[in-house]
Amino acid sequence: MEEEALKIQSLFIYPIKSCRGISVPQATVTQTGFQWDRYWLVVNYKGRAYTQRVEPKLALVESELPKEAFFEDWEPTKDSFLVVRAPGMSPLKIPLTKPSSIAEGVSMWEWSGSAFDEGEEAAKWFSDYLGKQSRLVRFNKETETRPSPPEFAAGYSTTFADMFPFLFASQASLDQLNTLLPEPVPINRFRPNFLVDNCDPFGEDLWDEIKINELVFQGVRLCSRCKVPLVNQETGVPGVAEPTETLMKFRSDKVLIPDKKPHGKVFFGKEMVWNWNIGNSEGKGNKTIKVGDTISVLRKIPSRAEAAV
Repeated sequence: MEEEALKIQSLFIYPIKSCRGISVPQATVTQTGFQWDRYWLVVNYKGRAYTQRVEPKLALVESELPKEAFFEDWEPTKDSFLVVRAPGMSPLKIPLTKPSSIAEGVSMWEWSGSAFDEGEEAAKWFSDYLGKQSRLVRFNKETETRPSPPEFAAGYSTTFADMFPFLFASQASLDQLNTLLPEPVPINRFRPNFLVDNCDPFGEDLWDEIKINELVFQGVRLCSRCKVPLVNQETGVPGVAEPTETLMKFRSDKVLIPDKKPHGKVFFGKEMVWNWNIGNSEGKGNKTIKVGDTISVLRKIPSRAEAAV
């Protein structure tokens, strides 16, 4: 029997870093990730990034973009908004046209730079919601670059994603994990951009190079998970152990990289970059990916140990 082709089951964009994602029918690929993915960031009074690691309530902040924003080459007008909602809060409307104000001294992990400041109304909204002084900033692609770690992906950069532009996961991997968990978890615990169907469990680990339409993506490494998968994305309440405790049993560095000293890491999902030097040269060709598109695996890595390192 012929194997079923790998297919894109879902596509997710997370407009505001660490806030709820949007499941979209199609998305536009850019060098830094999907268009609109992690373009915004909530920061504290020092300009430092807030994430669910420290502010799990961000899980309940929903974003809505105009449907046409996911079409290639769409340009916002004065009537285009990011609408932000959260329990107990009135909707916040952020114009998608370029802000006039700049915030200096914005920092996220090792990166610091400037960003667009979304103004006082947004600052008050997030300050009220989190109960501490906050501002909302937007990545400024014109002046800023946030490089991915060069030892893994030299020459690539991202917006406010953790480290790399794209995260892939498969339904089969989630299904296998859920057979081992006391209570199943949905894919939103892992916040991928791509959810793939018809894949072997954790088959995505071994992807070195894949092709979707004319776009070639290259594997960077397995995604090492922080505390965010512990946070219930429906309630914003962090759990104590799962799914991390179960993942430790079969997806830890100790298990997957047995010949290296373990650092207590657990892995779920595959970090990837779009290699715009292959096939579809930057600025030409179709950069839209849709739910239902097929994925061709062009090259695999021989072992999970190599993929995780």
